[in-house]
Amino acid sequence: MTYPAADFAELAIQSNFSFLKGASHPEEIAVRAAMLGLRGFSICDENSLAGSVRGYVAAKEAGVAYRVGCRLVFADGTPDILIWPKDRAAYGRLCRLLSTGRLRAPQSREETRKTCHLTLDDVLDWGEGSILALVPDDHPVAVLEDVLSRLTVFEEPLRFAINAPYGSGDVRRLHRLKDLAVKSGALLLASNLPLYHTRERKAVQDVVTCIREHVTLCDAGRLLQKNAERHLKAPDDMKRLFKIAPEAFVETRRVMDKLTFNLEELRYNYPKECAGQSASPQAELERLAYEGARTRYPKGIPDKVTNGLKHELALIDRLDYAPYFLTVHHIVSYARSKGILCQGRGSAANSVMCYCIGITDVDPSKVDLLFERFISEERREPPDIDVDFEHERREEVIQYIYRTYGRHRAGLAATVITYRARSAIREVGKVFGLSEDAVSTLSATIWGWSSATISEEDAKRVGYDPNDPMVKQVIAMTEEIVGFPRHLSQHVGGFVMTEDRLDEVVPLQNATMDERTIVEWDKDDLDQLGILKVDVLALGMLSCLKKAFDLLHTHYPGARTLNGVAGTLADVQDEDPRVYAMISRADTLGVFQIESRAQMSMLPRLRPKSFYDLVIEVAIVRPGPIQGDMVHPYLRRRQGLEKVRYPSEELHQVLNKTLGVPLFQEQAMRIAIVAAGFTPGEADKLRRAMATFRRVGTIGSFRQKMIDGMTKKGYDPEFAERCFKQI
Repeated sequence: MTYPAADFAELAIQSNFSFLKGASHPEEIAVRAAMLGLRGFSICDENSLAGSVRGYVAAKEAGVAYRVGCRLVFADGTPDILIWPKDRAAYGRLCRLLSTGRLRAPQSREETRKTCHLTLDDVLDWGEGSILALVPDDHPVAVLEDVLSRLTVFEEPLRFAINAPYGSGDVRRLHRLKDLAVKSGALLLASNLPLYHTRERKAVQDVVTCIREHVTLCDAGRLLQKNAERHLKAPDDMKRLFKIAPEAFVETRRVMDKLTFNLEELRYNYPKECAGQSASPQAELERLAYEGARTRYPKGIPDKVTNGLKHELALIDRLDYAPYFLTVHHIVSYARSKGILCQGRGSAANSVMCYCIGITDVDPSKVDLLFERFISEERREPPDIDVDFEHERREEVIQYIYRTYGRHRAGLAATVITYRARSAIREVGKVFGLSEDAVSTLSATIWGWSSATISEEDAKRVGYDPNDPMVKQVIAMTEEIVGFPRHLSQHVGGFVMTEDRLDEVVPLQNATMDERTIVEWDKDDLDQLGILKVDVLALGMLSCLKKAFDLLHTHYPGARTLNGVAGTLADVQDEDPRVYAMISRADTLGVFQIESRAQMSMLPRLRPKSFYDLVIEVAIVRPGPIQGDMVHPYLRRRQGLEKVRYPSEELHQVLNKTLGVPLFQEQAMRIAIVAAGFTPGEADKLRRAMATFRRVGTIGSFRQKMIDGMTKKGYDPEFAERCFKQI
């Protein structure tokens, strides 16, 4: 739904990415701004652009204009300044400004709001091309005049961000600021300085304030907002509030119209990797791929591999991803030159090309995988290559990347740490004054990392009256802040690298670990903007395997190989019947992937005899196949207790390895393609809907399309419904 836009734009909103200060998600703000008919809005979080991508994406979906902004909070006591970049160059300078403050701060585990040390001189260095607005708050006039005099160096006039907080002296305060603006040549800019999207969130804002200040609600006093007016307001309400300064209301439209920069303008430039012996990166990738194929298949390259290489290389050429693959090849080659065991995993195993150039050791000619899960031309999203390295030596690889590209061109992705149910109930319980014992009792009712909050029944079971007003409020507030961001942490290993300055694309900051820097956006934000990352991950089992290789070479120094083992995973001899006999006895304690109790209980029933049997074993001991009623039909068919039937020859080709039962995402994608008429890109969207846990309900949008497509091709509607239900 779209709403008519008015002349008022709210340009100074703080979301919950102003950690423990704002009380609304960027997505909620965007929807509310559209409903109120605002001309547009800007999220200005404290010293951060961490919520900007989410605000931008949500604004596009809601049909309302969005502009990038930030609220600068200074370490030297300078009044806060709102800043909005007018163009791409100014945005780059804003990123440099924030990076300067964050990298200057010491690496520590303090809250994010304390790890940006900015001074007014930093604004003078990097503020060119931006619109600035001073937030007067309760600062003395002399302080405001001093800041105004220092900021006259910019071409754009300074603004005062004035608000009317429903206090007793609002009119007198507005008149005083109006006089100061006239005297100094500044302009007035109206804003409600919102901290939440609707007034109902005031209670949540009180709670997060108490968490931030480490006080209870009873002791918070004037730390809390005096009323619930700091929410998004309709244009007519804002016009009424600023009737004594109508020029401030109109100025929001003028500022909005001057801000031409949009995050869509960010053009991510991947590093121009060396073309080596070839004329271009694409030619070099093709050379490496075919050279690697001849090494992988010394007796001749199978037609399936040749055709796969041609298809993949053509798609990579059209999408201009060759430099990305060369980067991963470069990193893997460095690790192997240093004797560091590594292995590509995830959807990269779907690629013939990744196998040929040594990124992964999974031979795709032996398995039936779908390349579109890895790269889809229709989806036009960057490929996601995960590479595991020995956990004891991964830091060598990380520091090599920093040395090669420079810290201004490389950084780890962020991870937004959010409140889970257990951490939320503990924090909220303390805010309401519950004892440590009481908080521990309540949090103990929540299992593991669950986001499902405590129920009234849970509270009753541990001795609390669910009708008690305080208990009700604790439960309600816990439900509200589950999912709220707490702080930024570093991703487990996702590296972002650029040809030009990364700190002009996104702000950088110190990680808590020494010698590491991270960007402010997480993997989902990076995906939304088409920014590529390479996952440099750690795996303890690779360290174990490397030590096993070393032991073999130590005790058998005269032989380069022992049972095919030369020191890489690709050389390990597979399909040894003695290994499968051991596995079938569930003698797998310490065997990676099949050592859990659930796996060990399934092994004697499945009795795997090949590597693909192990793939199936790992796949079926998961919630999805169990809930989809796939496990028992497969076991009955494997044991000969149930006849294997295929509704068509095309599905026989898809499901023959799993006895007619869809167990893998690739199979679900192929069923959608061959039986329901999905394109490869649409099938990948189905796969992503199956995999996601952040947006519940998206898979339902594919139901009718799949059922209609299958019935149109002659499949029984009941079978089509059952097939989709299993998926």
